[in-house]
Amino acid sequence: MAGVWLDKNVNTSKDEGNLPEIQISGDTSKFQYTNRQGNRSALRISRVVSETLRLGVKDVRWFVMRDDDTVFIVENVLRVLSKYDHKLFYYIGSFSESHIQNIFFSYGMAYGGGGFAISYPLAKELEKIQDGCTQRYPALYGSDDRIQACMAELRVPLTKEIGFHQGSLKKFKPNSKV
Repeated sequence: MAGVWLDKNVNTSKDEGNLPEIQISGDTSKFQYTNRQGNRSALRISRVVSETLRLGVKDVRWFVMRDDDTVFIVENVLRVLSKYDHKLFYYIGSFSESHIQNIFFSYGMAYGGGGFAISYPLAKELEKIQDGCTQRYPALYGSDDRIQACMAELRVPLTKEIGFHQGSLKKFKPNSKV
């Protein structure tokens, strides 16, 4: 199941049937958010895996998250995930390409810019603890470090997979010689 999670309804037309289903995130106003540099939407985004699980989706092996400006080649993601047993606890992704970001946040965190995957059984455990975990870390900046904090509480380390990487198109020079 592919879906797009939003904070409020949007107008759609009938001919948009080939687009992913739109889901509306739950209310996060009960959670404190104290990071002055961040955006409160990180609370909502960090809960997408748990909220998707609560929809009762069937035959799911992996929950794959990405930032809204991240592009995946689905066949590559499937090939990478096929190396892992989806019945075990896996938190798969990669840290940032920026050394400074890794120092500031963590080398043990999968960055949303590169995307990450959580196995189904791990998603079930995350859903059980996520409210409490979210309450304990109101000062965290983004959704990816909120997920990582919960993974740390579950004692599940990041499985580094270089196929999940981020890169800025700002650095891309289309007319340069390789």
